[in-house]
Amino acid sequence: MTSSLWLRVRVITCVVMLISIIHIFNIILDGQFNQYGIIPRSPENWYHIITAPFIHGSYWHLINNIIGLSIFSAICLVRPVSFYLISSLIIILVTGILVWLFGREASHIGASGWIFGLWSLSITIAWFDRSFKNIAIALFVIFFYGGMIYGILPIQTGVSFESHLFGVVAGVVCGAIATKTTLLRRSYGRL
Repeated sequence: MTSSLWLRVRVITCVVMLISIIHIFNIILDGQFNQYGIIPRSPENWYHIITAPFIHGSYWHLINNIIGLSIFSAICLVRPVSFYLISSLIIILVTGILVWLFGREASHIGASGWIFGLWSLSITIAWFDRSFKNIAIALFVIFFYGGMIYGILPIQTGVSFESHLFGVVAGVVCGAIATKTTLLRRSYGRL
């Protein structure tokens, strides 16, 4: 039990450290990593779908996303680590592809799509797999973080609401895949 808990703590710590180190290098290089954000419908920048969640424009942006990512990663890690890793990969890819296809002309950076994906995943898993644990997690997330739904509205300039919106979509897709696909369900472990 203790080794399992430490594994989860190490996973979150590694994610936070990776994002923080990338941000430090980005500052040292005077924001040169910002060019690796998602530029919608730009064929030469398609691979930025993978790089964009790890790049942040300011300390405030970084801190907000680290806090949110840590909270929702911890909630997701109530389940097996493999569930978190596979879910994160699916959420990052689906969110990035949708932003690349349908986002506004801008450079979309930051982990907020990933965060919104983990948020919606925590809720939608209860819809697809109605165990006591999943329902309790969903109610906790709705009660304490239900206000995040306003993040999908285009009300704040300079914020990629598309990443938030498509992150929510990606979390729902991920929840469906996790509970309905037998092959992946084995990889996910017990939900």
